[in-house]
Amino acid sequence: MLLLRALRATGALRPPPRRLLSSSFSSSSSSSSPRALLPPPAAAPPLARSLWQLGGGGWRTALLRPRRGSAGGVSCGCGGLHTEGDKAFAQFLTDEIKEEKKIQKHKSLPKVSGGWELEVHGTEAKLVRKVAGERITVTFNINNSIPPSVDEETQEEQKPDEQEPDLTSTPNFVVEVIKDDTKQTLVLDCHFPEDEIGHEGEEESDIFTIREVSFQPTGESDWKDTNYTLNTDSLDWALYDHLMDFLADRGVDNTFADELIELSTALEHQEYIKFLEDLKSFVKCQ
Repeated sequence: MLLLRALRATGALRPPPRRLLSSSFSSSSSSSSPRALLPPPAAAPPLARSLWQLGGGGWRTALLRPRRGSAGGVSCGCGGLHTEGDKAFAQFLTDEIKEEKKIQKHKSLPKVSGGWELEVHGTEAKLVRKVAGERITVTFNINNSIPPSVDEETQEEQKPDEQEPDLTSTPNFVVEVIKDDTKQTLVLDCHFPEDEIGHEGEEESDIFTIREVSFQPTGESDWKDTNYTLNTDSLDWALYDHLMDFLADRGVDNTFADELIELSTALEHQEYIKFLEDLKSFVKCQ
């Protein structure tokens, strides 16, 4: 399981490893006869994402793999293909959706303090705040925003009865600062370093960093590569600290970053449940 997470972190594997449903329902070409079907999914324990991590995915592989190559059409009058495997898949999704809703921490998206207004468009969210002639926007997307929490060696040392941490969404985010009397927008590309996530009690340490800074024309959505972009890897630390203070003065500080993580995690879980519901409808041809 954690090897999959490590591959995901390097971009070598998509989708994220906690997506449970992609690898176990492909067709098998090695046998001309249907494989035996499993007992009804109700006999198996629910497989919510938080519980999925405990077994490293091995139980899922052993349980679901025999469904490959299921045969036997079931007609619903729509003219589409339906199999016994589809029926079992839909029941599995029904149970999974119920378990995910049980562990869902936020039924509605949490608010961010400091007068930020939230706009959500699918997987993209935008926070907007106006302060004394300036408009500050923070934009992020929850896709691929859950990093691996532990490495393979940590998994081997972990006791079987120890539950792994909950999945947390830590997306990259872009801060735009627009002044009323200028035609340029200051754009700061920020992210959450993995080694800073979850470090409590370190008030002086920033939990997010600035990666790039540039000016872009106000009102234009297309990024202009011809504009100079400053990479902070080789930046003087004094200048970098002033940039972080500049953001903090406008409400983008550690408190904001913590609340952004909470908001992003809630939005990601909400979208995941919606994806399961859409997948169930698709499989059932509703």
